[in-house]
Amino acid sequence: MIVEIQCLPSPAGDAESPFRHIEAAIGVIQACGLHYEVGALGTTIEGDADAVWRVARAAHEACLASGARGLVTVLKVEQTRQAGDQPTISSLTGKFR
Repeated sequence: MIVEIQCLPSPAGDAESPFRHIEAAIGVIQACGLHYEVGALGTTIEGDADAVWRVARAAHEACLASGARGLVTVLKVEQTRQAGDQPTISSLTGKFR
């Protein structure tokens, strides 16, 4: 499974760290052990469906735990029926690199 997650906390951070809440979400993703890529408008995560869903939820909750007053999280999900035929970041973007 591959998921792109975009966390849109309100506010994004504070005077000391303007993107504090977004960075909290990215920190959870960095620590998860799954393959990921941080992009300008979201982060893509790939792996087993159960693990990816857990990380997406944890990233969402990390924004709130870091002090965001509110949060909208946008997910894009691609998954196939066959376990061995799952999309990857490389398979979707490799030819453009």
